[in-house]
Amino acid sequence: MRPIVDIKNDLGGRLKTALTLAKTGGELSFDTIPDFVVEIPREQAHGDFAANIALVMAKEARMAPRKIAEIILNRLDTADSFIDRAEVAGAGFINFFLKKNWLFSVPPLVHEMGDRYGSVTVGSGKKVQVEFVSANPTGLLHMGNARGGAIGDALAKLLSFADYDVEKEFYINDTGNQIRLLGASLDARFRELLGEDAVFPEDGYHGEDVKATAAHYLAEKGDALRAEDEGKRQEILADYALEEKLADMKRVLALYGVEFDVWFSERSLHSSGKVKAAMDELKERGIAYEKEGALLLKAEHSGEEKQSKAGERVNLEEKDEVLIRANGVPTYFAADIAYHKDKFDRGFDQVIDIWGADHHGHVARMKRAISFFGYDPDQLTVILMQLVKLYQSGELVRMSKRSGQYVTLEDLIEEVGYDAARYFFVMRNPDSAMDFDLDLAKSKSADNPVFYVQYAHARICSILRQTQVKGYALPNFKTVDYSVLGEAQEGALMKKLADLPEEIATAAETLEPHRLCVYLHDLASSFHSFYNHCHVNTEEESLRNARLGLSRATAIAIKNVLAILGVNAPTEM
Repeated sequence: MRPIVDIKNDLGGRLKTALTLAKTGGELSFDTIPDFVVEIPREQAHGDFAANIALVMAKEARMAPRKIAEIILNRLDTADSFIDRAEVAGAGFINFFLKKNWLFSVPPLVHEMGDRYGSVTVGSGKKVQVEFVSANPTGLLHMGNARGGAIGDALAKLLSFADYDVEKEFYINDTGNQIRLLGASLDARFRELLGEDAVFPEDGYHGEDVKATAAHYLAEKGDALRAEDEGKRQEILADYALEEKLADMKRVLALYGVEFDVWFSERSLHSSGKVKAAMDELKERGIAYEKEGALLLKAEHSGEEKQSKAGERVNLEEKDEVLIRANGVPTYFAADIAYHKDKFDRGFDQVIDIWGADHHGHVARMKRAISFFGYDPDQLTVILMQLVKLYQSGELVRMSKRSGQYVTLEDLIEEVGYDAARYFFVMRNPDSAMDFDLDLAKSKSADNPVFYVQYAHARICSILRQTQVKGYALPNFKTVDYSVLGEAQEGALMKKLADLPEEIATAAETLEPHRLCVYLHDLASSFHSFYNHCHVNTEEESLRNARLGLSRATAIAIKNVLAILGVNAPTEM
């Protein structure tokens, strides 16, 4: 249920009825009523809701918007409504000021819906895949993976709460040059442990975790692998490392509250023949062609020209891209094309990829690629994340005790805790570069955004405990009389609770879970203001019960949103 939408629909219906009556009475002449908007004004002085119906009717009715608005108001039926008064403002807006009683139904609705309060049905069961993290299994999870993990998991939870059918997927890059290089790096470390003078690959993986994996293999399997030829030895070590590193990734991601529905292997694309099949289809369609033993994808504007502003003909020649090398080895691009084709072949209505900002140039060509197979490019959404920098005591943090190279996700969880790590990464728009302040994330102050919100929830739980300590019984919050709540702070808090379903709907439709952090801060702020102004455990029973019910409803809303973000709602702090 959506209180704000219910009010908007009621006001919209009354406005349409008023227009129809005005037309019947000869005051207005029009054929159709254009689409119009009923919305919450930014400034409180402009009322609780405002409609632009008179402005959009001006052309149709051939009349000044303010005059149309006045006619509408003269015909507006406010009987059995929440409308206290309505007035014409500005160029012709109609502002509505509502009676307070429309808010009194909000707390009992929150209690009725419980952990489903705020949920909406905008997704209508649409099948969506969210692919995120997808870290190369050649090292430990780092800050970019941490940000992607928090954003991707929160987005998936948000979409589920908005009635989308969501599947979370991790794409395992378990083939190609990086895996061969991992095997060579492990081989060098393995032979070093055996006392050999091994030459380490120039572009090898230098992390401490690679040394540890080689040591683990030796301890578990012994040195029999030493007798194998180099290629076979590297292949075996790489496979061992993949299994170990994927297990460790799953362990760390579980610590981070992230679990995937599907772990999709890139190798399976090749072994199943899906890469070859996709490339063959492109060739059959004349989109790809063979040249000197390689398969190339025709550039989008290959051979085209356009006219410049100066009237000159400009060649739009673009470089065709290699899909299959002359040696028969597919490129990463070929595998990505086959992978995204496979996603849509699985029946997803929408595919969402969360990538690092360095993949910006890959977005357009991937959208173009899926169109070759008859899928709408708009069905693919790519969210790009900017870099993360860690700061402590004002200094940039670069090194990790665990990896010897970079700060890992596990380092971060140990340093600031699960909740702060999740919340801090989600609260910023992925488009913006992020400075992660470790000191702020660990602080127990109102300056720490996650502490500020969690403290509001813990404070409410404390109030409820104190109620019972004082000997007061907790009422049935669904049947409490909330009409006794007349303070401005009480009304503001109920309004903020009423906003939650709309915040969920908007965040889901725009794929912006960070909007919920803004909402949570505002909700917590409204509660703290209410708490400081209104004594909750007052001796007056009816007022006490209503304030307790409002407080508990606020706790439910906070907990529901924190759950979407993957953050805990503590009962004490």
